[in-house]
Amino acid sequence: MAALGGTGAKVGINYLKYYGKRALAGGSDSSQEAHARELDEQNASTIYDTFSKLKGGPLKLAQMLSIDKNLLPRAYADQFVQAQYSVPPLSYPLVVRTFQRDFGKEPLDLFDAFGREAASGASIGQVHKASLKGKDYAVKVQYPGVAESLKSDLRVVKPIALRVLGLRERDVDQYFREVETRLLEETDYTMELERSLHLSKASAHLENIRFPKYHPELSSRHILTMEWIDGEPLDRFADGKASQEKRDLIGQALWDFYSHQVHELNLFHADPHPGNFLVSEDNLCVLDFGCTKQITQEFYRKQFRFLDPNLPGNPALLEEALRDLDVIIKSDTEKEISQIMTLCRTWLDLLALPFRSGTFDFGDPGFLKAIYDMGEENRKADHLRTMKGQRGSPDTIYVNRAFFGLYSLLGRLRSRVKVSLPEWLK
Repeated sequence: MAALGGTGAKVGINYLKYYGKRALAGGSDSSQEAHARELDEQNASTIYDTFSKLKGGPLKLAQMLSIDKNLLPRAYADQFVQAQYSVPPLSYPLVVRTFQRDFGKEPLDLFDAFGREAASGASIGQVHKASLKGKDYAVKVQYPGVAESLKSDLRVVKPIALRVLGLRERDVDQYFREVETRLLEETDYTMELERSLHLSKASAHLENIRFPKYHPELSSRHILTMEWIDGEPLDRFADGKASQEKRDLIGQALWDFYSHQVHELNLFHADPHPGNFLVSEDNLCVLDFGCTKQITQEFYRKQFRFLDPNLPGNPALLEEALRDLDVIIKSDTEKEISQIMTLCRTWLDLLALPFRSGTFDFGDPGFLKAIYDMGEENRKADHLRTMKGQRGSPDTIYVNRAFFGLYSLLGRLRSRVKVSLPEWLK
């Protein structure tokens, strides 16, 4: 709370500087926009610096928000994307303490070798490379106190998030509860181990997908041990010089992975950022099942009904679908209903496009740009922000997160992917 209080004070000072510069600069639009961008950049840097040091809930929130660039001003998205890769490491004595608490032993009592420096770090824990009897392991160690402090972390961070997003607390409270529930699940490595074993087994038949082998005997509530896999991080592969054939192969594996889990298992990997994937030879390796989402068959039918190609052209069916999902609510005026219907038709035409194309080229820069431009336009739309009430099911958060993240990764890969509607919608 002290750290966030200090951050709030710095943000306040940045605003004072901004108002002073704006007054001195006069009323030209270009100068006003430049000062507004500078304010966003300073505030985003200040907030991210604090979140990265606090880890846990604040850093996880930054990571989540960075996946969907539509939610944030550009400066915040650029800063928060670091939460996917660059995190200050936990000191080794605290790693040892976690082992002592869970196993009653130190790392070198269990492994022949154990790296003192983290191989990678994230919001909830960090990974160390270890070896035992000639085999290499990836050992994920949870930051001490993350689970215990998570609720209070989110309670303190919530006002900052609402300020950045321009939202009212009463309208988004159910969404914050959903985020809190998923984050608390992420701190339970026993649950993560169970879901990792289940989803990797249920997805083992997919082509060009590989999962690490998990080791329950070397895992606990705060420590998760799995096979070490050598490969190229997905973002580095995407930004490199891979052939189009290889990009299509990896992109198709990624699409099939999500399609199988969402449409057939109704339980899916809900953390689609590049740090959770490696490319090894011709395989996409899925490294982390910390964040998963289970949805009911009833919700699944309501949510993916929007892929029905007959829906956008039939106002009655579209309104019925929007009411079923509580996007349109009883208190809406005719004007608000009309605005929501218009917005949803436009979004459906764009977001459902891959499903109606047979083979879709995610390398087309115009597709993602259209999504981001529309998101930015909607983010700034006063008539949308002023609509009252809690809209939509909180289950939509992680479904949307999965698909926005998937589209973003495929766009970065520049993959051409074979896509089809679920069987029940054909």
